[in-house]
Amino acid sequence: MTGEYFSSLWAEITPGVANHLWQSTLFAIAAGLLTLFLRKHHARARHWLWLAASLKFLLPFSLLVSIGSRLSPEPAAKPSVRPVIYFAMEEITQPFSQLGVRVTPAHAPSMASSILPQLTQAIGVLWLVGFLAVLVLWCVRWRRVSAATKHAMPLEEGREVAVLRRMERIGGIRRPLAMLLSRTSLEPGIFGIARPVLVWPEGISQHLDDAHLEAILAHEVWHVRRRDNLFAALHMLVEAVFWFYPLVWWLGARLIDERERACDEGVVALGKDRQIYAESILKVCEFCLGSPLPCVSGITGADLKRRMVHIMNDRISLKLDLGRKLLLTTAATLAIAIPVTVGLFTATPGRAQSQAANSNLQSPAYTSVSIKPSESAEGQPPKIMVNSADGSFTARGITLRRLIQLAYHVQDPQIEPGPDRLNTAKFDIDATFDPSVAAASFKQMAEGKSGDLKVLLADQFKLVVHSEIRTLPAYALLVDSGGPRLQQIAGGHFFHMEPGELNAQGIHIDLLADQLSLRLGRAVVDKTGLRGGNYAFDLRWTPDPSELERLKSGNEEHPAKSAIDPNGPLLFTALQQQLGLKLEPRTEPIQMLVIDHAEAPAEN
Repeated sequence: MTGEYFSSLWAEITPGVANHLWQSTLFAIAAGLLTLFLRKHHARARHWLWLAASLKFLLPFSLLVSIGSRLSPEPAAKPSVRPVIYFAMEEITQPFSQLGVRVTPAHAPSMASSILPQLTQAIGVLWLVGFLAVLVLWCVRWRRVSAATKHAMPLEEGREVAVLRRMERIGGIRRPLAMLLSRTSLEPGIFGIARPVLVWPEGISQHLDDAHLEAILAHEVWHVRRRDNLFAALHMLVEAVFWFYPLVWWLGARLIDERERACDEGVVALGKDRQIYAESILKVCEFCLGSPLPCVSGITGADLKRRMVHIMNDRISLKLDLGRKLLLTTAATLAIAIPVTVGLFTATPGRAQSQAANSNLQSPAYTSVSIKPSESAEGQPPKIMVNSADGSFTARGITLRRLIQLAYHVQDPQIEPGPDRLNTAKFDIDATFDPSVAAASFKQMAEGKSGDLKVLLADQFKLVVHSEIRTLPAYALLVDSGGPRLQQIAGGHFFHMEPGELNAQGIHIDLLADQLSLRLGRAVVDKTGLRGGNYAFDLRWTPDPSELERLKSGNEEHPAKSAIDPNGPLLFTALQQQLGLKLEPRTEPIQMLVIDHAEAPAEN
């Protein structure tokens, strides 16, 4: 079951990951076009653009769309609004209705459908292995640099410290940097994020004159001022999560290139001689090794040949003009405003349709109704009784969630769950519908087509709902390879359900799918192709602990331990052996019903 769950979970998130990747790719392309437009200007502007493209991988557009949908106008409510009522999953008997997910006829089982769960599971395991491998690699390199700092000796005086303090004052660094003298061959670099320190290789100072030393330390101060280690660490997180996507590694190289050029520009802007600064970088490369981590900012990163050309170029400090600043501001605003606006406009029609659907319901088709808190004994299963002769509708110990299932013809997992504290709110309902239309109304209610019960819910419970299509883990009900073992009969409509037992005469397959959904806690989609017939069957199995727990939480009749056959087949096996059907885990587009508003009805 663990592999099946993991496979279903991975299959559920795969479409979202693919959607997120193409959105992030499109965002990176837009950022790349802007960097081309700014290729002759400050490197720090290009660095910010590439950083935004990187961080976009950590911020799905769906989050901004969700924010926009929450900002959309809510359906109008009456002045005296009581606390919203939501109900969690419940198990109940359903003696007459055919609840279920209406889907197209089933396709024949294929090799692809049998391989897909194993394939998605294998992909999930492969991603996890890659993710852990990248983290381990970073941790090993981090410990290498960390060990060098632990064995380094604090340097509190000398010409290096004096130059560093002077560069800090010029660069606006308020907290003095600790300088550590390391015996390793690592290049000078800034280590740490919250409290950075400057690691200085022992012996390199004797190869540098004062001008070279000042240029190198100015470069490191610019790294601290720009918080390059923090931004590099964030991109390392992106690389770990999306290690399989080459674009994120390419972005990492661009970020290092532009951050080093931005520091080069900062050093040159201080008035340092370009040739001396270029010589200082080459001297460091001659005596030291580059840092093994992108989040340890040194001086030798990026393409040295291109950096030398860039440093010696007279246009290195070309600033952004007003037009380009406005362009960047507009692009940043649109990047946030567009998905939020999409959320506003995609949510509003759905809410408007919901409000219109609820407001356009006919006037109450019932002639009388009484709703009271339930007097049913604790643990007693709910009961529903209808009489088409006199138009009476009676329910005992019923929840609002169950009423919604009946009225909207949905399975329990198709209703958006709510707080557990309201699970126990039950009602006793006595309603009388117009006898002249009661028979047709109850028949339509069983088929999920009647609006009479919807009218009662809207009028008495002030229910407002809307529907959403979501891709969720589900079970597909299929015909097994040996064919169905169901008896088709002409008449007689009977359905009896107990823990570990389903007996039926003359019912549709939809109702079986609904009952299986109640037992499994997941939507079951009928893809047997056996629609339109009345079938008889006797299904018996041994409930597993999770099913018994759902029965208990749903106040269903709980069987005594002695009544359970410990040697009986589990539900999945019994379904294949006794009915010639099988359940296959899949992800399906499921129509969810979301409760926007509901009130506890006044006792009447």
